[in-house]
Amino acid sequence: MKAPAFDYVKPRLLADVFPLLQTYGDEARLLAGGQTLLATLNMRLSEPSVLIDLSAIAELRGITLVGSMLRIGAMVTHSEIEVSALVAQHAPLLPLAAPHIAHRAIRNLGTLGGSIAYADPAAEWPTCLLALDGVVIAKSATGERRIRSDDFIVDLYTTALLPGEIIIACEFPAASAGHWCDFDELSRRHGDYAIVGLAGAGQRSENTLTDLRLVFLGLGATPLRASRAEAIIDGQPLTNGLIDQAVSALKAEFSAVGDLTSDAATKMHLSGVLLKRMLMKQMRLKSA
Repeated sequence: MKAPAFDYVKPRLLADVFPLLQTYGDEARLLAGGQTLLATLNMRLSEPSVLIDLSAIAELRGITLVGSMLRIGAMVTHSEIEVSALVAQHAPLLPLAAPHIAHRAIRNLGTLGGSIAYADPAAEWPTCLLALDGVVIAKSATGERRIRSDDFIVDLYTTALLPGEIIIACEFPAASAGHWCDFDELSRRHGDYAIVGLAGAGQRSENTLTDLRLVFLGLGATPLRASRAEAIIDGQPLTNGLIDQAVSALKAEFSAVGDLTSDAATKMHLSGVLLKRMLMKQMRLKSA
């Protein structure tokens, strides 16, 4: 199919975007990397009156350390995050997750802000945002707003962004000494949407993890934080028995939603596999 007819605008300043959003309202769509939007246009799932291309706005790019926070502009691509030395130093979970995102061609164009705004429950960046306790920086004609990751994703493809707001950046707490993180996911083929994935972050001391955040993708309508499993593991030396308890708590906490490729039982089984694999790897690292 072909995309419907629409007007196209390519502003060069962020300040020029907000009058367009006020004029067109729900009839406007923001074009970041376009890896999701262009497909929905071609399938006539989205029929905007105007497409606002953000690619020329320098204010939406860049990776910087601001105090104790790593700030990544909304228009920074997946590939730029993947190879950034600054990201590897201060938010190492992100380059661990980046290679799992689709294929290289998509990572070269897709953007952090586009992924976060779309809030796909099978996407890597929203999951990492929650695991790292990140902050979304949103801006409108009336000012700037900081939204914690715990509050940002509301429901399936639904966020806390208000009409007229756009994401301009995300901030992640810079990793401190003893920071621990890991990422893994399972898919039918490399580049496919994940059946299930897991992002983990916290602090490590010897064989113990604290301040733990374990977030799963692909299980429900949003990324899901495994709070019961976290509570069992947090502050306790890892043992085979403790890991088994955490896996049991995970399966008792969630009821997965099946999809076209995997039913709910398969997803729950694989979520337990990922959690056990991640924690066992931590035990092996300690004993090595």
